[in-house]
Amino acid sequence: MEKIAFFDAKPYDRTYFDKFNDRYEIQYFESRLRPESFRLAEGCRAVCAFVNDDLGDRTINSLAEMGVGLIAMRCAGYNNVSLSAAQGKIRVVRVPAYSPYAVAEHAMGMILMLNRKLHKAYIRTRDFNFSLNGLVGFDLHGKTAGVIGTGKIGRTFIDICMGFGMKVIANDPFPVPESGIDYVDRETLFRNSDIISLHCPLTEETNHLINSQTLSLMKPGVLLVNTSRGSLIDSEALLNALNEKRIGGAALDVYEEETDLFFKDNSTRIVTDEVLSLLVSRPNVLITSHQAFLTKEALESIAATTLESLDDFFAGRELKYEIRRDQ
Repeated sequence: MEKIAFFDAKPYDRTYFDKFNDRYEIQYFESRLRPESFRLAEGCRAVCAFVNDDLGDRTINSLAEMGVGLIAMRCAGYNNVSLSAAQGKIRVVRVPAYSPYAVAEHAMGMILMLNRKLHKAYIRTRDFNFSLNGLVGFDLHGKTAGVIGTGKIGRTFIDICMGFGMKVIANDPFPVPESGIDYVDRETLFRNSDIISLHCPLTEETNHLINSQTLSLMKPGVLLVNTSRGSLIDSEALLNALNEKRIGGAALDVYEEETDLFFKDNSTRIVTDEVLSLLVSRPNVLITSHQAFLTKEALESIAATTLESLDDFFAGRELKYEIRRDQ
């Protein structure tokens, strides 16, 4: 029976992988995959990794020298993988689509909560404070949503917005033909959107897509939503825009320095990330900890697709979800 080293394992990972697995010995490690922890994979020809594992040159080279032939990313993004180091040494697969509804619905849920101050109302009423002061929001109906990235998640989010009666404009370097989506350039999107939601991958071109310059183009009071990758936003520039009251609020499921913070309980230690601490303290900022993907359906799909890739690898078949350097 082949052994699989499974890094950054959480209880929900184990629940759903064990549900679908009857053919591999999966060794679950709470440790993240880093240059310091790669030896945990000794004796394994495949490893399973996640968004905050360090799959840079050192880790890749060390795994290859140890005989690992496959890295199975149990996520869609792979910006943390050095494909140049992996080329010709280790094959890399991912889960390109698990549940676009999970992420898109989470994005809309954050918009509703932030706009209508539902989180504040919940806390108030638990103390029998039934005042409505400070809880005024705005109708989504008739507002303009700007969507950056029109892959499966972005298109699902567009459908949800249209269900609320919103006008939608979008930007993507690869427009979907005959989709009926109203594509515009980024500057037009920034200037005309009441809500901007990010659904694009993190690349060299999109790193800090939201920065001081692009923030200055946005409408006063705009709500900014990010359920994609943290480094799409320059967090310090966002904080400055919030402090200067140039934007209405931010809903963030990801953060550019989340690696050593998200997916763990930090409530008993001092968090020294000053930017994150200031963002959390702002009344018009809503943060969840990379939670958007976390639904039963998504976890089932992630487990099934990852195990399918492992089956194909060990059987010598084509890897349908392989990531190549030229992608």
